[in-house]
Amino acid sequence: MPVPQPKVFEYAVEVDRGCRMTIPGGAQIAPPEGWSPDHLLLAALVRCSIDAFVYHAHRAGHETVAAGSAHGRITQRESDGRYAFVEVSVEVDATVTPRAEDPADLVAKAQRDCFVGASMTIEPDYTWRVS
Repeated sequence: MPVPQPKVFEYAVEVDRGCRMTIPGGAQIAPPEGWSPDHLLLAALVRCSIDAFVYHAHRAGHETVAAGSAHGRITQRESDGRYAFVEVSVEVDATVTPRAEDPADLVAKAQRDCFVGASMTIEPDYTWRVS
């Protein structure tokens, strides 16, 4: 019997000389004034965390609205002398309808399945408020 192969998700993005970002066949965005790649990474982490939570909540029969924020600290790592995120915290406020009796399972699945968080060399510190 053949061994099932895992799903593969592939993404592509192009950045032009004006720093505008485009996905093939899709929209183009330009980061607003003051946004660095570091801000974009934190925004991607929050968005991915919310999307993963919404996905699992929907599979469990819940409608969900959520918002979040993230904070990161970059400094020189002692281990290799490179500058990198050394601390990242994420806060997510979510409302599920109907209310989840125990949202811990949804939270655990969201943290596990956020590809951005799973790809980081440090583990984000999450705070979830689910009502």
